[in-house]
Amino acid sequence: MLELENLSVSFGSFMALRSVSMEVRQGELLVLLGANGAGKTTLLKTISGLLRPSGGVITLQGKKISGLSPSQIVRHGISQCAEGRRLFAQMSVYKNLLLGAYTCRKDKKGVEKSLAYVYSLYPILKEKENDPAGSLSGGQQQMVAIGRALMARPGVLLLDEPSMGLAPLVVQQMFDTIEAINREGTTILLAEQNAYTALKIAHRAYVMESGAVVMSGSSQDIAGNEQIRQAYIGA
Repeated sequence: MLELENLSVSFGSFMALRSVSMEVRQGELLVLLGANGAGKTTLLKTISGLLRPSGGVITLQGKKISGLSPSQIVRHGISQCAEGRRLFAQMSVYKNLLLGAYTCRKDKKGVEKSLAYVYSLYPILKEKENDPAGSLSGGQQQMVAIGRALMARPGVLLLDEPSMGLAPLVVQQMFDTIEAINREGTTILLAEQNAYTALKIAHRAYVMESGAVVMSGSSQDIAGNEQIRQAYIGA
């Protein structure tokens, strides 16, 4: 579905990504693990076109997308839910969600279908659709952020630290919904520091350190690796 070959990103003399190669298979839920500064966010931003690679190639279903604009990449079927939600706080929940459908706004029936799908995932958003997004709880704001990304009807959904700053019970509900979205056919690349919970729902995992992939394997293998347990999960 999505393939990265020797992807590098540099900011001046600083190498943020170092020859990263990985593949995300059709229908897979893949988790990207690593501490702060490991390169997870840089990787997702590069896939979505917000950053330009200094080397390497990104392909989606065999077609090169590296070098395309973010809007072109969204049209090709990749949508990102950014770290920190990035909502328009004064705008209503409904308008925030509609912004996610901007690239397919002419398909009004499709937009209505996407909105109905988001509301089926998060019924509370239907109840609060006219409320300012900034008035919602942290968990509800994260629902809006994920829902907005889904409005573009992506084949690949990029999620950057969706559990950040949320209470444990809300985190579990969030991961349950992410798993449900994946079961319904959306391929997901999830960057997450909450390794324990993420590995329970993921099919495979990549571990990053200092801008490079240092380990990959099934979620069971990664969760059972003693070095990974000590570094990211806790003994």
